[in-house]
Amino acid sequence: GKGTHRALDRCQQWAGQYPYVLQGDVRQFFPSLDHAVLRQILAAKLTDQGVLWLVDQILDSGVGVLAGAYDMTWFPGDDLFAALRPRGLPIGNLTSQFWANVYLNPFDHFVKRELRCPAYLRFVDDFLLFAQDKETLHQWQAAIVARLARYRLAIHSGAHPRPVTEGIPFLGFVVYPTRRRLKRRKGVRFRRRLWRLAADYADGLISL
Repeated sequence: GKGTHRALDRCQQWAGQYPYVLQGDVRQFFPSLDHAVLRQILAAKLTDQGVLWLVDQILDSGVGVLAGAYDMTWFPGDDLFAALRPRGLPIGNLTSQFWANVYLNPFDHFVKRELRCPAYLRFVDDFLLFAQDKETLHQWQAAIVARLARYRLAIHSGAHPRPVTEGIPFLGFVVYPTRRRLKRRKGVRFRRRLWRLAADYADGLISL
């Protein structure tokens, strides 16, 4: 019941029920994931010290792996040593994908239980909140920025409430209340790949 198609279906469903959406995505998501914060979240759920030791080994092996992709973000209460905090998870690792969702799990509960957003959708670091009015979304946005700062994360500054009728760019599509269309860039890329495959087949380089 999950995956990209299910997420797109849910997005379109809520776009048909609510007139406004707040779309946000975490800036520098994988490079920003703080090891100490992740350890704290995992330690609250895991009691096996052997598993926690293994977590530490995996995290320590990846220290600095995305340092070149991270621009320092300062949060309230930071001192100069904050720049030295170990952070970043290798993009593509199976543990990274799983831990990224674990990292934002407390944020999911915050949106659903404390903000009481009835229509909330997140796919990795891209999230949507739907509401009946812009003012509610503005209030939620301020609360979201403050809550994500606890996890040493920040959203892109371009996030703002807007009508769903403008279209919601999500997971390679632009979603409207009654339809969705593939992003033009995705369509062009697909056609080029299809042409290459057809040419390779004609040259006998690949088979059906």
